[in-house]
Amino acid sequence: MAALEKAMRAVSGQGVLYSQAVAKRLAIGGTELECLDFLVDGPKTAGELAKASGLTTGAITGVVDRLERAGLARRERDADDRRKVFVRALPAVVERVAPLFDPMQRAAQGMLDGYSEDELALILDFLNRASDAAIAALSELQASEARGRGRRRPRSPSA
Repeated sequence: MAALEKAMRAVSGQGVLYSQAVAKRLAIGGTELECLDFLVDGPKTAGELAKASGLTTGAITGVVDRLERAGLARRERDADDRRKVFVRALPAVVERVAPLFDPMQRAAQGMLDGYSEDELALILDFLNRASDAAIAALSELQASEARGRGRRRPRSPSA
């Protein structure tokens, strides 16, 4: 178990470092890049992005502003409900961002080529479970942070 946990931390860390390098090349932050990845699957509302990322809707507003300035996303009003606004990834994502992930894609494909269909199914199951566990852990961490903020006492004027 210890070796597995160490390997999981290592691959997670390398993924973070790779994402940071891509974000730097795009002149955006890592948070913007991760939110952009949520948009690649299709337009999302600010609330959906907030839920997916664990950020507040206020923080998402800033993220979307920065993605728009970078020419990677835009806000669009819903045709049926003008009060609803979706954030959509722009074609520039495919042109500018996707090629930056080609080295990682090739490396992953080369590594996965050595596994059987059954082994790939097991790996996919593991990754899906790991993702669900990470989401649950983040929610727990955020909830404990919120509880901790609620317990803080104001500083006395003499402190």
